[in-house]
Order: sequence, then C-alpha cells, then structure tokens
Amino acid sequence: MQATRLAIPDVILIEPKVFGDARGFFYESFNGKAFDEAVGHHVEFVQDNHSRSSKGVLRGLHYQLPPHAQGKLVRCTRGAVFDVAVDIRKSSPTFGQWVGEELSEENHKQLWIPPGFAHGFLVLSETADFLYKTTNYYAASHERSIIWNDATVGIEWPLERVGVSAPLLSSKDGAGKLLVETEAFERASLGSAD
Repeated sequence: MQATRLAIPDVILIEPKVFGDARGFFYESFNGKAFDEAVGHHVEFVQDNHSRSSKGVLRGLHYQLPPHAQGKLVRCTRGAVFDVAVDIRKSSPTFGQWVGEELSEENHKQLWIPPGFAHGFLVLSETADFLYKTTNYYAASHERSIIWNDATVGIEWPLERVGVSAPLLSSKDGAGKLLVETEAFERASLGSAD
C-alpha cells in the first residue's frame, strides 16, 4: 500500500498494491495496521456504507458535528467519481480549502478524510458504487451540509465530463449552506483519537 498526503496533509490518498493476471485481480482493500501507520495514529471504524448513483449525481458536501464527527475511508468499486474533501476546521491553516481525486474501479484508489472535513463526490460514469468506512455512526441530528457550489470554497467540479451545467442533487443537498453560514469545527474539538 502506498500512502500520499495531499495538498491538505491530513487528507491521504491510499493506493493498494493490486495483483492482476488473466483471471482478474486481488488486492487488500483494508489493513488496520498499515492504515494506522499511514495516518500516524489508531483509527477505529464502526460502520460501512454503500451507495449507488447515476451519472451527474453529486452527493455532499456532508459532515457531522462533534461528538458524532466522522472520519471516512472512501473508494469507488464500480464506475468513477470525483471525490472532494473540504477543510472546515476554523483553526486550520487550510480552512475552507479543498482537495479532489478521481476514484474508480480501475485505479482502486481510496481517500482518507478525517473528522473536520466536509465530503462529497460527483459521479463521472453511467453508474457508480461508492463504499466507505466511518469512524462514527450516522447521527441525523448532527449532520450538516455545505452547498456544492459555494464560491468561497471554489471547488472545480468536472461537470463538463458528465455533460451537464449543474449536477443532480437531493433536496437536502440542494439546501446546503454556504461555508460562512455553517457550524464549522474547532480543531481542538476533534480529539487526538479521531
């Protein structure tokens, strides 16, 4: 497994070693010891989620407030997505900045998004199966959403690749708030175990 810290160093790109031949492929999609070494501390996952979405669907930008903040290890096992993390930790030097990576069934890449980040993805393929592990359980009362096209964040969504000027959104995501209107994190509220 190769782990690469992105422009926001707390977000880590994970690239597993894939063994392939005429029969297909095999790779270790998660190894707790190797993952903890890559992020620099122990991470405990408590929930696995799986979504399927159509081309042009954008899910996000979601996060949960403490004490239900979630870290996420995300991957795409069918199709392709453009995956984004936005730093919403007020005391962070990268507050309001974003990083994005294409995750696909071909490249097998995963992204570690720690607590204190909003997360979202745009489906680039006809359909996409998106799997992710979380460090905390879903808590609807603590869930928040930032609007996908907040100009102050300035995410460069590859909408031209899916041939649309605006993505398909749920009503909840369409009602997301601007970053300046949201309840952001204080770095200290995350705790060292997150």
